[in-house]
Amino acid sequence: MSVDVRIEPVYVDLATAALITTLAESTIQAMTARDEFPAPRELSGRRVGYLYAEIVQWANSRPRSTLLPPPNTGAKKPRPGQT
Repeated sequence: MSVDVRIEPVYVDLATAALITTLAESTIQAMTARDEFPAPRELSGRRVGYLYAEIVQWANSRPRSTLLPPPNTGAKKPRPGQT
């Protein structure tokens, strides 16, 4: 018998926080500076991480919107290094 175990991360880096929230890294940094997004925590000397539970709590606290998401145009995004 196999058991599926789901382990949620405790901390995530900036890139993962951006991926989770669909915000740009620069937007998260700006919102953090304005106290509009959970600040990262010091993990060790030069390492910080965002507490996953605080990101989820922040996301759940966001107000509902009456706007619909923009339509997906299907356009491919350029890869880094391509023009």
